[in-house]
Amino acid sequence: MKKLSILGMAALLIGSSFAVPQTASADAGPGDVIVTLGEDLTPAQRESLLAEMGSDENANIVTVSNAEEHDYLGEYIPAGKIGSNALSSARITIEEPGTGVNVETNNINWVSEGMYANALVTAGVEDADIYVTAPSSISGTGALTGILKAYDSEADGLSEERMRIANEEMVETGELGDRIGMEEATELVTQIKETIAEENVENEDDLRALIQRIASDLGIELTDEELDGLVSLFMRMQDLNIDWNQLGEQVNQIRDNIGDWLSQEETQNFFQSVMDFFSELIDSIADWFNSNESESSSGS
Repeated sequence: MKKLSILGMAALLIGSSFAVPQTASADAGPGDVIVTLGEDLTPAQRESLLAEMGSDENANIVTVSNAEEHDYLGEYIPAGKIGSNALSSARITIEEPGTGVNVETNNINWVSEGMYANALVTAGVEDADIYVTAPSSISGTGALTGILKAYDSEADGLSEERMRIANEEMVETGELGDRIGMEEATELVTQIKETIAEENVENEDDLRALIQRIASDLGIELTDEELDGLVSLFMRMQDLNIDWNQLGEQVNQIRDNIGDWLSQEETQNFFQSVMDFFSELIDSIADWFNSNESESSSGS
């Protein structure tokens, strides 16, 4: 099970007032929970995932189909990556304003916590605790579609175009991550968002220079195709009139949440146990070499 692993992963949710989930009442607020389930789960898998997420059939449930996955992602990603079954599922818990977003995944092997977070910020999601899971190790594309489906496009909800660009961003990051590493790709996208929130980007040339500068600072060498893809993606975001200052605040909040997690006693104990393991392993190897040297020197 992975807990918001970003060393630079980032952000989630919309506007000055948070988006109200599709199946929740208009006065939905902190503490409310929405569950999204893949349509192709077997009854046993469905029951198991609901239990894992601390829910049951009485929960506020949104179902996502494989056809919806292909509708949202089909123009950006090969059909094989999406697959033919919708299985990944999620639990969304609305949090207090200013809380930021925490993302945790289990059995998700392609979409990282940071990819979910960044894409959801673009879609307009904020202040939520999101847990994504599946019955076995799968890509996790269906879960993002399900989370976005849980938010309608009326009033304070998410616009269709923002949701589609969010999916495109996830794919763009994932494909870049396949080459340079998911954490590196997510950090690049995160820093681009942070910098746009801080600097005046007036045109495509400014944006291209900004992306090249950040990639260079991170030691990432982008191909022309990758650079063009990122420029195109962020130009489309610019056209959506996203509040980049607010988005930047969400990114910073996510980073704070990561820091809080890293400072937790249980997290520190985990890292200490890993360090102790390697320390003991090194000592054992040293003892083995010393023993062999001793035997060798005492021979004929």
